[in-house]
Amino acid sequence: MLEKILPEKFHKILTEKVNMRAVNEIRLRADRPVVVNVSGKTFFLSENGVTSNVKNSLYASKIMIEDVIFRASECSIYSVNEQIKKGFIITDEAVRIGIGGNLIEENGHIKTMTNFTSCNIRVPHVVKNCSLTAFPFMMTDGHVENTLVISPPGCGKTTFLRDFVYQLSERNLPLNVLLLDERGELDTGINSKFTDRIAFSTKKVGFENGIRSLSPDIIVTDEIGQEEDVEAIQYAGLCGVSVLASTHADSMETFMAKPLFQDIIKARIFKRYVLLSKRNGPGTFEGIYNEKFGRIYG
Repeated sequence: MLEKILPEKFHKILTEKVNMRAVNEIRLRADRPVVVNVSGKTFFLSENGVTSNVKNSLYASKIMIEDVIFRASECSIYSVNEQIKKGFIITDEAVRIGIGGNLIEENGHIKTMTNFTSCNIRVPHVVKNCSLTAFPFMMTDGHVENTLVISPPGCGKTTFLRDFVYQLSERNLPLNVLLLDERGELDTGINSKFTDRIAFSTKKVGFENGIRSLSPDIIVTDEIGQEEDVEAIQYAGLCGVSVLASTHADSMETFMAKPLFQDIIKARIFKRYVLLSKRNGPGTFEGIYNEKFGRIYG
């Protein structure tokens, strides 16, 4: 998966001397140490694996970063420019690469990004059974309660969503699941008997078209962050479709203070909130809450 995009030396060290099943992120910054996140903890990459001593770290170059992005685009930066304008590239293997550089704007719109100076390679994982703690709290008489998974970046939200879809299939629950995969990275490793997928669509268009054409019982989508995302969730509720989604926040208090979610909170659209952290590694359950924010687990 990573051998296609990483510098050969870095890939060899990672695969031979680091537990790749625990690697969450690999950060390359021009003329800076290579940083690796392993089980939620930050290390530097060295000749012998990972280290906490920056003196032993390997450094990335600007050329390396440009090469990673070029390879990830399958040798055509132009073909992925729409993704680059949003600050990332998604490879065919659902590896998301966040990009730093110079944004080029024209008439108030982002035209492209140039002079790449950093990249953050997010390594997708399938962690079977990671959603089981929350599973019984999210199900009522074979129906999935509207649930929002909350955590800071890199704490296992997407992995949780993948596993929940897998668990529905494993239990032969005949619920039609629509996986709205806006960035093309959500369906990694999902092998579900009852799942349809719409990829690379905005949530607004995906929700409307998916409900009309595929008649889902539940829509699963990642990272609610815009007003039109909230409107899509409200639309699904009016159509009688359950929603399992995620968003970024470091605590329930932070989430509850976000202006974007005030209408949803007041209307009690979400019946369950799952709060994750990486306190004991990504996917640590900090609590499960009901629609009134009463703690029901944790």
